[in-house]
Amino acid sequence: MKQASNKEHLAGTVERVTYHNPENGFVVLRIKIKNHKDLITVIGNTPSISPGEYIKCSGIWQNDRIHGKQFKADFLKSLPPDTLEGIEKYLGSGLIKGIGAYFAKKLITAFGDKVFEVIETQPELLSSVDGIGVIRAQNICANWQDQKIIREIMIFLQSHGVGTTRATKIYKTYGEQAIEVVSQNPYQLAKDIRGIGFISADTIAANLGIAKNSLIRATAGVAHILLEATANGHCGLPLTTLIDNSQKLLDLENNLIELAIQTEITAGTLIHDTINNIDSIFLNSYYLYEKNIAKLLLTLAKQNIPWEKIDATKTIPWVEQQLNIKLAENQKEAIAQALSTKVLVITGGPGTGKTTLVNAILKILLTNKLRIKLCAPTGRAAKRLSESSGFEALTIHRLLEIDHKHGGFKHNEQCTLPCDYLVIDETSMVDVPLFYSLLRALPKNVALLLVGDVDQLPSVGPGQVLSDIINSAAIPTVKLTEIFRQAASSNIITTAHRVNNGIIPNLQFTKEESDFYFIEAEQGDDITNKIINLVKERIPKKFNLHPVNDIQILCPMQRGGVGVRSLNIELQQALNPNYNSGIVKFGQTFSLGDKIMQTENNYDKETYNGDIGIINNINEQEQEVTINFYNRNVIYDYTDLDQITLAYATTIHKSQGSEYPAVIIPLTMQSFMMLKRNLIYTAITRGKKLVIIIGEKKALAIAVKDNKTSHRHSKLKEWLAISLN
Repeated sequence: MKQASNKEHLAGTVERVTYHNPENGFVVLRIKIKNHKDLITVIGNTPSISPGEYIKCSGIWQNDRIHGKQFKADFLKSLPPDTLEGIEKYLGSGLIKGIGAYFAKKLITAFGDKVFEVIETQPELLSSVDGIGVIRAQNICANWQDQKIIREIMIFLQSHGVGTTRATKIYKTYGEQAIEVVSQNPYQLAKDIRGIGFISADTIAANLGIAKNSLIRATAGVAHILLEATANGHCGLPLTTLIDNSQKLLDLENNLIELAIQTEITAGTLIHDTINNIDSIFLNSYYLYEKNIAKLLLTLAKQNIPWEKIDATKTIPWVEQQLNIKLAENQKEAIAQALSTKVLVITGGPGTGKTTLVNAILKILLTNKLRIKLCAPTGRAAKRLSESSGFEALTIHRLLEIDHKHGGFKHNEQCTLPCDYLVIDETSMVDVPLFYSLLRALPKNVALLLVGDVDQLPSVGPGQVLSDIINSAAIPTVKLTEIFRQAASSNIITTAHRVNNGIIPNLQFTKEESDFYFIEAEQGDDITNKIINLVKERIPKKFNLHPVNDIQILCPMQRGGVGVRSLNIELQQALNPNYNSGIVKFGQTFSLGDKIMQTENNYDKETYNGDIGIINNINEQEQEVTINFYNRNVIYDYTDLDQITLAYATTIHKSQGSEYPAVIIPLTMQSFMMLKRNLIYTAITRGKKLVIIIGEKKALAIAVKDNKTSHRHSKLKEWLAISLN
């Protein structure tokens, strides 16, 4: 009773939104209250809030040791502003795309407190305002309506126990039917919208009254487990694993889960088969990807080569003279095999001559006037391939060309690539869906060369394409092992090979100008401060490298003191003088000059998972951010910014296929679960001129000794091996 008597009520205008977490609705506001000279700090929860709005709230006063006196609201309701000052602030807050502070003032001057009514019922009047043309007026009205619906969706979602970060995406996906779709089948969200997982959908379902033991929930849970498995690299799961994981997630009896699985098998969305004689369940699409990859690859390998027979004994001395090189014996054998084989794999570590070998093969085949194309999984890998070969190299996505009208790729079985010889570099990075898309776009006469380092991390996406192809023994493979003399002088390369062989690298180099260093540092402020000093001062000064463009931090993990998230915040503040004047979206601050990474494939923008860019413009009035990717400007709406993340630091997994002038790898026991040999090997081989491992020697030793790679459930090797039986 005492607490109730202490409760007070406040009402006022929002002057500033100091902080708002769209995920849980927590907000810190500065509000203007009648008869109060100073602004009042209010903390509470609301799904959406903007400056200028009028709020009513109830709660208690408290004195925070750091922030001082503030009002803690247990109830907070926002209303449209009703004063001219409030309306102007509201319109100028950037909430409505197309209206910034400049046009907000003009609209208030023209329409006064009737401005909302004009936008709603007489939008044609907007174009009478100086500077607001017909198109801008139409956009303002459309965005006004969008915001109304988005706010309704936000309130609906939060009232059903889920955060509202993805409310805009829900609206983009379903439009005005969003609430209807969510109400009828909330589990559809987990299927259709990235970032809304099963747990969030399940929370909504429970609040909507969907029974815990309903079949719709069980089938949705099973699908979620299998989708999560693909995110971890699997193409299917053993049946017992799927049942166990589903039981833990859903807390249901096994018989209901088994019924759900059987229901989906009958419907054709799941497939029951075996992996190494173990009963397994696959999502239909991933099962067919692997099966069809094997079929297409084996069919291709049996066709005739698209050139006249070439005498390797005569051609090899000629190409050595043309390129002014001396080929090793296994390189000569590889060339001979490449000239007589339709599909060939070349694998090997750094410094073993893969690039030289590919260039020699291309030089020879050019004399036959073949149409040659080169590709790689990422933009950086394609750029590196282009520079090393002298040929244009594209990403696989750009090679296949996105079909924006119909979805998928323009090149497929009906429209094959105009190509006689195709080189795919960094093949270890290519996942099952992308490799299938590429193979189905190849003409029957094309010859294929797959190049990659099989000892690196497998693809971020599902499958282990290169490893399965090599281990099946169905496709001819050349493994390069000899380290060339020039490469052997690099401590980066010799260290990488030592790590790959399970040998602790030499951490006491005596060479003054080494390209590999180990710096000991303790967890906490010590390692963070040393990393910042290396990036900001020591490396630029000693090696003349740019702290943002040339240096990349590669972390084993996202979380933790030296994880990606923490280091990005620290490095943003240390390296970007504009960090204080950025915009806060989806829990991150983005500022002019920030280094960012695309985190998912966006086919409309032609930006792909792992692409790195620099923010070169923020337009708060139009709610747009311009990002430069590899000398190409791409415009992002504010609502699309959940697709990007700061990239001063990134995970080692995300760095696959990329190469950087300088790499810093923080290693501590905090990352114990991730400390694997192939992880460290991959990180070291990303550095071109300089690699620094910083942290604890014990962590490095554990990583080097642990050669247990994460097992992936895939059937491609079996499909390919069928041809040998």
